[in-house]
Amino acid sequence: MQLPDKTYPVTEARRVAFIGLGTMGGPMAAHLLRAGHEVRAYNRGRERAVAWANATDGTVCASPFQAAAGSEFVFSCVGNDDDLRSVTLGEEGAFANMEPGSVFVDHTTTSAEVARELAAEAKARGLHFIDAPVSGGNLGALNGVLTVMCGGERTAFERAQPVISAYARAVTLLGTAGSGQLAKMVNQICVAGLLQGLSEALAFGEHAGLDMEAVLGVISKGAAQSWQMENRGPTMLDGRFDFGFAVDWMRKDLGLCLAEARRNGARLPATALIDQFYAQLQTRGDGRLDTSSLIRLLRG
Repeated sequence: MQLPDKTYPVTEARRVAFIGLGTMGGPMAAHLLRAGHEVRAYNRGRERAVAWANATDGTVCASPFQAAAGSEFVFSCVGNDDDLRSVTLGEEGAFANMEPGSVFVDHTTTSAEVARELAAEAKARGLHFIDAPVSGGNLGALNGVLTVMCGGERTAFERAQPVISAYARAVTLLGTAGSGQLAKMVNQICVAGLLQGLSEALAFGEHAGLDMEAVLGVISKGAAQSWQMENRGPTMLDGRFDFGFAVDWMRKDLGLCLAEARRNGARLPATALIDQFYAQLQTRGDGRLDTSSLIRLLRG
């Protein structure tokens, strides 16, 4: 794991645990180590945990329960609602071994419902819970420049924010429990719409016979400019999709958005349609490609 040089915020060294050492969690936990914190980590797959420990000289534990022992903050970045429940609850879950007053910060993209559920459970145990999904992808995690959207109690957030800043450039409290997850849904709705629009625009320009590299160079300086255009437009033109945020992950996230919309009465017609396009990519066997692979459906 190659992390770039980074200036870390000056903060008191803390005892922390990190649960989930995947594409996102591994670099995030490594940044915590480099920032001077004492990190005890856990990953469900032993092979990945050993690889992380060898790359960072970090300490790996056999369970969330063991990792949480003596920690002031416990961080997690796992797969979904059920994965999050499995590492927090039960005899081997982190909650069972966290000290009163300590803070659990979850970076998984989950439902707002499970965030509220675990916040209530944490409070009943004398703990604090912050839902803190991230945006920025694997490169953001590697470079330590993630955007973190948080929901929870302000006092707990203010304690955790300096530690989270080891791998983030923006950490913002947006409301009570679940607010971070709802904000991440807003983010994913925007990203899906931008990528579909960009896919259609690039495919249209190709069919029209335009020099699309030149076109991107022009329109990226105007009102159509976006992060997706500048960072994914060139790779879409080159047909490169073996990186980034996978279609499978976006489908999970859009499923959360659509389920929440059914609960709160919001209308998401374009999001529902784009979700179907992503389903088509999965059917084609493209579920592990970057989300910008939407353009493949328009090229045939």
